[in-house]
Amino acid sequence: QVQFVESGGDLVQPGGSLRLSCAASGRISGLYAMGWYRQALGKQRELVAGITPIGTIRYTDSVKGRFAISRDNAKNTVYLQMNSLKPEDTAVYYCNGAPPDTRFWGRGTQVTVSS
Repeated sequence: QVQFVESGGDLVQPGGSLRLSCAASGRISGLYAMGWYRQALGKQRELVAGITPIGTIRYTDSVKGRFAISRDNAKNTVYLQMNSLKPEDTAVYYCNGAPPDTRFWGRGTQVTVSS
């Protein structure tokens, strides 16, 4: 059984930064491609960033140049550094495998970008 626990969300002003963390229980280190997803109110959940076990990375176009995904396999943790945040980044952020396993969605962490 794998469990993901997201943390680091907060209320920030436009242009601010946040660093999200995803702690995984169970064996994910080095075995799985991982992703950060987000779901804004009234919208479908979308993949924001993904990272393979060997470090190949991809981003959705709207966050390119502002967000950075990374992973520490030894700590079973995946991070999302978010800079230059915009109001449209407001959402609940989740981590999961990429592609996601629907059994393992966590509670997510709320990111609100507002002045």
